[in-house]
Amino acid sequence: MTTATEEPPAPPPPAGGDGGAAATGGGRGRSVVGRLAAVGNALVVPVLALVTALVVGGLVMVFTDPDTLDEWGLFFADPAGALEASWDLVFESYRALWRSSVGSSAGIGRTLVEATPLALAGLSVAFAFRAGLFNIGGAGQLVIGATCAGWVGFTWDLPAAIHLPLAVVAGFLGGAAWGAIAGVLKARTGAHEVITTIMLNYIAYYTLDYALRSDAFRPAGRSDLISKPVRGSARLPEVSLGEVTVHAGVFIALVAAVVVWWLLERTTTGFRLRAVGANPDAARYAGMSVPAIYALAMVVAGGLAGLAGTSNILGRPSFALTSRYYSFIGFDAIAVALLGRAHPAGVVASALLFGAMRSGSTGMQAATSTPVDIIVVIQALIILFVAAPALVRAIYRIRAGRGTTQTFTTGWGS
Repeated sequence: MTTATEEPPAPPPPAGGDGGAAATGGGRGRSVVGRLAAVGNALVVPVLALVTALVVGGLVMVFTDPDTLDEWGLFFADPAGALEASWDLVFESYRALWRSSVGSSAGIGRTLVEATPLALAGLSVAFAFRAGLFNIGGAGQLVIGATCAGWVGFTWDLPAAIHLPLAVVAGFLGGAAWGAIAGVLKARTGAHEVITTIMLNYIAYYTLDYALRSDAFRPAGRSDLISKPVRGSARLPEVSLGEVTVHAGVFIALVAAVVVWWLLERTTTGFRLRAVGANPDAARYAGMSVPAIYALAMVVAGGLAGLAGTSNILGRPSFALTSRYYSFIGFDAIAVALLGRAHPAGVVASALLFGAMRSGSTGMQAATSTPVDIIVVIQALIILFVAAPALVRAIYRIRAGRGTTQTFTTGWGS
């Protein structure tokens, strides 16, 4: 008879080996397979969105090219000629785009330089996404960051070992301060970050315009809106990787991506940030300070966008500020973050794709009759299809649920 304090005997291990080890190993195997399946599932919509955008972009090329349209006017007399002309136009355009962007060492260097600010600004948007915020203010934060970095760069005269780090830090702090305004307004008053960041964008643009009219920014004897060039001691050095030459901002972007991943996935702060993004009410009930998380998310997001502007002014050959300085990057970053599913690795990959399209567009126009504006059309189509996953699943007859693995929860994703 068994008393109440006795434990039942343990079941015998299965024949043929160590049952605990087998179970653990099987669990690890299932875990790895499950993670790979989740990654593949999350990539379904972005990949198909890209493919669909390229196909529709090809149709736009065909129906906006006068010579190809002439061939289509004779379709019933020579259908093969119309189809062949269409295929040749699209194929040659995309081949020229490929060759000009990644088909040579110079093209790869241009692609990496173009992708650097896109990656940093995309990380800014993605970081805010993970906290449940939609940061439309990357453009303004970028402009303020570039303005602060540029001012330090052309005003101070210091050794390069001190001057360059100070300029980079100034750019980060400038963008962080600009992002903090929207974050504090969200935390203290509940003001929606979309409205406040859009308004702050315009304030940033005209703040830069005002600064470029002052003697502190404008070179002596010039009346156009351009700043003094950054001193050589504050410029990002060029780095040669074999035959590929880039500026050091590329490495700043890679380090920023690793830091953002570590912060989001391996720290308590990142857990709280993701919890607030998933369900702010539940996070508040669990004792988390939702307003503090909102403020922190916008500060970090603003700083990353500020680094995007900093990498441009300290790394681009002009080394000077102009009116509306690269503000379009802040809006392209939204597409980069959406296509990358708000994951740091995905954002970097998306930035490389967009950088390749941007760097190869001029070569494409030179080699074919396709204008560079088609790249903007393709980018817009990518945003459209990524933001409408149900449309992508309907086009390719994918069952419901595929391609909908969430990496952020803001209500803007699938």
